[in-house]
Amino acid sequence: MDHVFYFEGNNEKVSWKIETGESIAKQNREHVQMYKNKVTDLQSKYIALHVGLFWAIGVFIIKNEDSIKVKCDEKVMFEHFKFDKEINDEFIKNRMQFIKQLISQRKLKMDFELIES
Repeated sequence: MDHVFYFEGNNEKVSWKIETGESIAKQNREHVQMYKNKVTDLQSKYIALHVGLFWAIGVFIIKNEDSIKVKCDEKVMFEHFKFDKEINDEFIKNRMQFIKQLISQRKLKMDFELIES
């Protein structure tokens, strides 16, 4: 199955939207207390991608071996995923481990596209 995944995050909340054919699933979440007003917008976007993927797998929108086109509006994040460019942020490095683990375990085919915000 093919999906298009959009996500957003700031220091207070995260959100994501998954388009699959004619179906659209949208979710919003406030950050848990340990992250609320303590993470940067960039860190929050990594949280949004991680939590959104995890949620979509949990509710059976995304299944093993699905293809996901991720629409990314942060150049540094796009380059991190697409070109494996290093980011010097321990929080993001840890979050990236979880994201890569989900991708690997579920054999997801990920394609990242840079978009304007």
